[in-house]
Amino acid sequence: MQAASTTSPALPTLKQQEIPFDHPDSKNFFQPGAKPLLTTPAALELYGEAIPHCLTILQALACLHNGIDSLQVFEDPSKPEALWFIEDGDGGAITALLPSDYLSFRAGAFAPAHHFPLFP
Repeated sequence: MQAASTTSPALPTLKQQEIPFDHPDSKNFFQPGAKPLLTTPAALELYGEAIPHCLTILQALACLHNGIDSLQVFEDPSKPEALWFIEDGDGGAITALLPSDYLSFRAGAFAPAHHFPLFP
C-alpha cells in the first residue's frame, strides 16, 4: 500500500521592491506586536493561510537587509490579484490587502480590515 502524498499549495512569489535596500525608506521590519497585523476580508479569502508565511518571508528579508520598503508585493499566477503588505509609520499597522482593496479605499468604499486570526 502506498502512502498518500500531501502537497501544500505553492506560496506566492515576492516581487523585488522598487527602491534599493540601502535607500533611507527601506526601514520597515513587518513585526506584529508593536503594530497590529490587519488583513482585508478579500485578501484573507484569496490568500488565507499564505498570509503568515508571506509575513515570515518579509521579516527574514528585513533582518537580512536591516529593513525593507513599506510596500511589498507577492504574486501568484493562479490568482486574479497580487497580495500587498503595507507597513504604516508610527502608530499605524501592518496590513495585508489586495490592490482592489487599496483602490476601494482611495474611492472611499473600503471594507474595514480585521485583525488576522493567527496574530491577535
